[in-house]
Amino acid sequence: MRSRGAWVRVAGAVVAGLLLYVAFPPLGAWWAAPLGIALVLAVVEGRRVRTAFGLGLLTGVAYQWPLLHWTGEYVGGVWLLLLVALTVVVAVPVALAPLVLRLPGAPLWAAALWVAGEAVIERWPFAGFPWAKLAFGQPGGPFAPLASLGGAPLVSFAVALSGAGLWALVRTLRSRRRAATLAGALVALLLGPIAGLATWPSVAADPPGPTITVAAVQGNVPRAGLDFNTQRRAVLDNHVAQTRRLADDVRAGRTPRPDLVIWPENSSDIDPIRNADAGAEIQAVTDEVGVPVVVGAVLSGTRDPDGTIVQGPRNTAIVWMPGTGPAATYTKRHILPFGEYIPLRPVARAVSSLVDRVTDFEPGTGSGVLTAGPARLGVVTCYEVVFDDAVRDAVRGGADLLTVPTNNATFGYSDMTYQQQGMSRIRAIEHDRAVVIAATSGQSAIVAPDGTLVARTGPLFTPGLLVERVPLRTTTTLATRLGPGPEWVLAGLGAAAVIAGVVVARRGSRA
Repeated sequence: MRSRGAWVRVAGAVVAGLLLYVAFPPLGAWWAAPLGIALVLAVVEGRRVRTAFGLGLLTGVAYQWPLLHWTGEYVGGVWLLLLVALTVVVAVPVALAPLVLRLPGAPLWAAALWVAGEAVIERWPFAGFPWAKLAFGQPGGPFAPLASLGGAPLVSFAVALSGAGLWALVRTLRSRRRAATLAGALVALLLGPIAGLATWPSVAADPPGPTITVAAVQGNVPRAGLDFNTQRRAVLDNHVAQTRRLADDVRAGRTPRPDLVIWPENSSDIDPIRNADAGAEIQAVTDEVGVPVVVGAVLSGTRDPDGTIVQGPRNTAIVWMPGTGPAATYTKRHILPFGEYIPLRPVARAVSSLVDRVTDFEPGTGSGVLTAGPARLGVVTCYEVVFDDAVRDAVRGGADLLTVPTNNATFGYSDMTYQQQGMSRIRAIEHDRAVVIAATSGQSAIVAPDGTLVARTGPLFTPGLLVERVPLRTTTTLATRLGPGPEWVLAGLGAAAVIAGVVVARRGSRA
């Protein structure tokens, strides 16, 4: 019987991880995340920390593997280094959960402990990889409006609290405990969704204010038959061609004239500052459309005469002006591990020789706010959208519109682009800003400040154009004003609960 119980716990840990995964886009079963939390708590309740850690590893693999396998599309099996690190970070709070589950008010402490784990993932490993935050699986659910109050950490807390409340409710019903315990479990289960629904009217409010027309250009990339250098030029040519089509549509009256055009990340992998032909092509089409074009470009690195790299290439957004050329720039500061740089390169090379295809990029600085026509544009380039500080800094820096220029062509037909879209929707709610997602190969999208998808392009790896009217907002949400405060408070509660759990456990063992 003991062996059968162990296998049930193993199966439960795996199913819990899969439930957390299916909450994310494109599956989008937001309600599965609380079920996953409830199940993992049921699995580890009463277990020793070492046993719970092993079960947490199983949950972490089942959660992270299907969610993040796209990271290996470019560099092969080396992404397993990332998977191992992230799985351990998930397993640690799961391992500590049995300590806090024995405390009064256990659902509160368990949820805070989960946020503490996510606070670690925000910063470690590899300067942080918080792609799998519970909040990012909630853009279509009742928890999402809470982002406007306490950001992504509060949404994650509410989801985990609801799951812990479900665990407590089932446990209470099975043990026929007193009414107060049952009431506490119900409050934990329902507080998050009820608070989210109560917050929704303020999130959905549409105050009067200025609007502009924005165009997102999706030029697409060639899939076969071209070597790397030729493909780089073809990608630039594709975005020029789509922008020229936009100009033709405006002249013909088929499309309203935009105030601003946004190209995706890597739309010009040829440095348009150093390569006159690329710069001339961009200038010509910018003059033709007659408004600023935000170009995602790779600026070349520099080397000493002996070949030593002085500065790596930079992933930069450039505001290209009609008549005058390049103006304001922002260089991506959160660069993607195993995509834009290789951590632990000697170790990674031993796992996969494909890592040598990646040249380490140079991270930038600044808030990412660019003056682009009538907008104060907050640029959050691709991977940066997962970081609370990157988006918050842009809004605090004066951005009245956000853009997520992204190159997802590298990751093929994976779910990466849909997951990123879900994150952008949470960020829109968090900061009350419209978000323009411009992708090389799809899906580009326009997101309203309440997180609603206003428009998006069609199938992946097709060219497309989006032209929509979007609001320019200068209001600040409570989440923007509080900054990282809610995360630190919740993470601190989680850490304090672990300490209290250790004290209680030691007293119990002495008794």
